[in-house]
Amino acid sequence: MAFAFIWLLIWRNNRAGASVDGFKALPKQISFNFHVKPILSDKCFACHGPDAVKREAGLRFDIETSAKGELPESPGKFAILSGNTDESELVKRVFSSDPDLQMPPADSNLKLTEEEKEILKKWIEQGATFEKHWAFVAPKKGEFPEVKKTDWPQNEIDYFILNKIEERGLKPSDVAAAEKLLRRICLDITGLPPSTDDIQKFISSEGSLDREKAIDHYLSLPGYGEKMTRDWLDVARYADSHGYQDDSYRTMWPWRDWVIHAFNENIPYDKFLTYQIAGDLLPDANKATILATGFNRNHPITQEGGVIDEEYRSTYVSDRTNTLGKGILGITLECAKCHDHKYDPFTQEDYYGFYAFFNQVNEKGLQMDAVQAKNQKYYADAPYITISEEDVKGILSFINKPDTGTIKLMVMNDSASRETFVLERGAYDLPTDKVAAVAPKDILEFSAEYPQNRLGLAQWLTDKRNPLTARVYVNRLWANIFGQGIVKTIEDFGSQGSLPTHPELLDWLAVDFVENGWDIKYIMKKILSSATYAQSSRLTHELKEKDPENILLARGPRFRLSAEEVRDYALATSGLLNAEVGGPSVKPYQPPGLWEETNAGGNRGILTNYVQDSGEKLYRRSLYTFWKRTLPPPSMTLFDAPNRDLCEVRRQKTNTPLQSLAMQNDEQILECARVLSTEISSKAHGEEAIPEVFQRILLRKPASDELEVLSGYYDEYLEKFRINPEAAAKILNAGLYPATISDSAESAAMMMVSQVLYNLDETISKE
Repeated sequence: MAFAFIWLLIWRNNRAGASVDGFKALPKQISFNFHVKPILSDKCFACHGPDAVKREAGLRFDIETSAKGELPESPGKFAILSGNTDESELVKRVFSSDPDLQMPPADSNLKLTEEEKEILKKWIEQGATFEKHWAFVAPKKGEFPEVKKTDWPQNEIDYFILNKIEERGLKPSDVAAAEKLLRRICLDITGLPPSTDDIQKFISSEGSLDREKAIDHYLSLPGYGEKMTRDWLDVARYADSHGYQDDSYRTMWPWRDWVIHAFNENIPYDKFLTYQIAGDLLPDANKATILATGFNRNHPITQEGGVIDEEYRSTYVSDRTNTLGKGILGITLECAKCHDHKYDPFTQEDYYGFYAFFNQVNEKGLQMDAVQAKNQKYYADAPYITISEEDVKGILSFINKPDTGTIKLMVMNDSASRETFVLERGAYDLPTDKVAAVAPKDILEFSAEYPQNRLGLAQWLTDKRNPLTARVYVNRLWANIFGQGIVKTIEDFGSQGSLPTHPELLDWLAVDFVENGWDIKYIMKKILSSATYAQSSRLTHELKEKDPENILLARGPRFRLSAEEVRDYALATSGLLNAEVGGPSVKPYQPPGLWEETNAGGNRGILTNYVQDSGEKLYRRSLYTFWKRTLPPPSMTLFDAPNRDLCEVRRQKTNTPLQSLAMQNDEQILECARVLSTEISSKAHGEEAIPEVFQRILLRKPASDELEVLSGYYDEYLEKFRINPEAAAKILNAGLYPATISDSAESAAMMMVSQVLYNLDETISKE
């Protein structure tokens, strides 16, 4: 009897939510979206989901009417009876030990944990409430969660983060060292390291950092707009060439100048989107707002003879539609091009309703003019605008135009007046039902108050009731700062995407963003001012065991810099960086022959051969490097930059030997090491120069053991170069920047030290 009584107590505690059998306490209120749906998706949808071919027993758990309806093959029985666990077949089957009854079946290799079983049971007990997908419900600001360490939060963000940390029995990390935190702030805002003067300006003699002053300073710099633009270029699939096989030249860099200007002027995100989606349709449209619509013309365009014009024109419209879905709404809209979306509530009609907004442009599918434009400096396909000297002196003064020529740039218009049809299987030549320009009601009803054109679409996107636009953007900002988003799949907020790790925080940030006028600098400062952001990135044994991916954010972020930032970091710390803002793309160092090897169009285009620039153009920020779609800058490709054929919002982060080889052999990196070393060697001789080289690159003083290793390395190479001065002269020949060498052996040895420092993980990582 005693044993039975103890067992009954355990069973009751289990049902009440206590931690039993190795699983944590169940939530007081079970959420379909956050607790139940992930279980059904992982363990049940394979047989009882949206795939009609694999569906068993006519039962679907992804649709409430089916999940709660009478079982087609078992009349009188129900998989789910709200509030009735005894008569719910789902509960019977998941708890059954009979191999003929239990679900998932043994041969499926799927198995529910005891915790998952109890969650399903408790959910049915509580009424088995189905919910609209969380991302399609408008966000709301909830109450701040309670925390124990009340002196830790520095702003609202920290309450949400600390609550999760404390739930796992952890505590936040200490504040990062002042130099490291300043470096982190500067990289996140400008994409560049701070100068040694900045360290003196913002870090006191006692070693404390004036973080607010530093954040405000960097947000005011032109580099902020350049850093933010780099991220947006991937979304906008920006390139300096058309793409496809012939891959001819196009002039789109003035649009890039507009984006830099928009970020630096802190144009609110709702207007930033509106100008790019429909700047030509505004009542007060001007050349600046029309220029912004180049966003929708950044897609590849073919120049290959023999293609079907309408087929490719349809492809361009689909590209604009897919970019809207992935880049702005964070949904896999393209999945509904050929059939109804399998997992999200988007039909083909929904897809082509979006498609209709972009289907009115008076454009061609095939543009042969670009191939023949060998000597034309500024080329664009119709429709386009012309940018004159008068424009650059007036309304387009933000454009860095280097000469007096007239620029043509592709933009949007709605002069074609086409009808739009659902295309069977997405085929351009199989139109079926006619559709109007409309957005999916499952996101937000496209009411009559919106114009039925791209301006109406922009108003729908930026309506404060739209559940996705603000959420998706603040999540992307968060990912850029912390390495991954609150929703890890920043490109997919649909049912197959990741659940938010901190849903209440994401909603709070989204609402706060909108309430504060869609102010991007405001939300950036909010994140950077948090105690969460300021933590040391040191990985302790406890954090490695309990939170190896830093999902709880009990430590600061640490991850590799972007491809552009790796190169820019070397340019900045060596003193070579050309700080000029905007203007045409440039061609820095690149291994010879690559364009020729990949050229498929013969000698027909102006991009057949790579003609390297010279002088100050070699040292422009990587944002301005010429982007040819069929062969993007190879040094950036090695560091995971995309080719920009399509909209991309999340770059992969890899770690390969090729990256280390690039840091050891890339001509630009070697040139930076040479210039830095010769400059410092002219002021301090021999090993005395090592601490200053170290400080310039890593922005901190070397530890004694680091200094010892580097000194030994320097001495070794100094001896080699004195024995073999030809080798010293050869290595000091890297790059075209004029050399000023007094002692070639000493400078070459110091250059080897600099090269090693540039190749350190600490140098090319943000931490």
